[in-house]
Amino acid sequence: MSDNRMHLPEEMKPFIKTAWDKAGFDRVTDIQREAVPPVMAGKDVLATAPTGSGKTLAYLLPILNKIDSEQKNTQAVILASSRELVMQIHEQLQTFGEGSGISSTTLIGGANIKRQLEKMKKHPRIVIGTPGRVYELIQKKKLKMHEVKTVVMDEGDQLLLPEHKATVENIIKSTLADRQLLLFSATLPEKSKAEALEMMNTPVVIKLDKEQGKPDVAHVYLTAESRKKTDILKKLSGIPEFRGLVFVKDIGTLNVAAEKLAYMGVDAAVIHGDSRKDEREKALKAFKKEEVPLLLATDVAARGIDIKDLPFVVNYDIPKEVNSYVHRAGRTGRFGAASGTVVSIVNEQEEKRLRKFAKELAIEPVEKVLYKGRLNDVKTGRR
Repeated sequence: MSDNRMHLPEEMKPFIKTAWDKAGFDRVTDIQREAVPPVMAGKDVLATAPTGSGKTLAYLLPILNKIDSEQKNTQAVILASSRELVMQIHEQLQTFGEGSGISSTTLIGGANIKRQLEKMKKHPRIVIGTPGRVYELIQKKKLKMHEVKTVVMDEGDQLLLPEHKATVENIIKSTLADRQLLLFSATLPEKSKAEALEMMNTPVVIKLDKEQGKPDVAHVYLTAESRKKTDILKKLSGIPEFRGLVFVKDIGTLNVAAEKLAYMGVDAAVIHGDSRKDEREKALKAFKKEEVPLLLATDVAARGIDIKDLPFVVNYDIPKEVNSYVHRAGRTGRFGAASGTVVSIVNEQEEKRLRKFAKELAIEPVEKVLYKGRLNDVKTGRR
């Protein structure tokens, strides 16, 4: 098996193998190895695996392999909770579908619906969209779900939250009984898992806690009073080659932190649920091009953002749920990266919550101090 394409199933079409080689992958990931065969076989699949472990390609490659480009109808619908995740999936689809003749389109809430209706007239074989807009087009009879063979719920934990659940269920009810339903997520609470299983037909259940060969992520924390947290951010931004995605609990706190940083002369980009499309794109571009050291974001806004080789994730606030901590941490040390560090800035109360999460996740966060522009151990003074 010297040829890296041999790590993909032999049944994969040539265009997929060509794109795989072009991407320079040397092996499939654990989730791809486990999920691709049942997806290709047409089975329902419920899969949980760490963020950054290659879940998107685990369902996308077998779907692309099964699409009949000669049939002029939508054959697969991929649901995602955020615009960013929809666009990220579409980008992957275009990369791995190159030369296949398989057309696709995105249906995102808040975007121009007339333009989307025009795109639907061209009979895209794959549709990727947010639940609200997808269901709107089903109701307008512009998306015929009885012709759809496969429905994917990407980041299924988010799609089964109250704000999306009823819409997602309506979308799935509009399909024929023999359709294939796939759910992929980094985390899935037991209640959501039970709800998903009820929708499925004898599914294959896959649960991977750790991706083999995945880079190690260091978990460290700095203690500070809440009002001093922006001072810590300023010092972190001064560390040579520091680049951090900073998670803030809500828009109000984020805006206050951004204003304080601006007053201190620290360049930071900002994205949140109220950001306009052009503002989000500008902020992401500046951060990815390393023009600013900090990107401040709320959890919802950061869903679906994939920043290659992101060295740091910063918890400006510790989330209330352990699953949110897992999702945040998964933004760094993504598959193929060398390593990553999660830095939590905690007050006394948050330190207790962090320790609780650490126990649940079997990780050991190390307390650090900022000294002379470096993160040093509290006791030894070493980095």
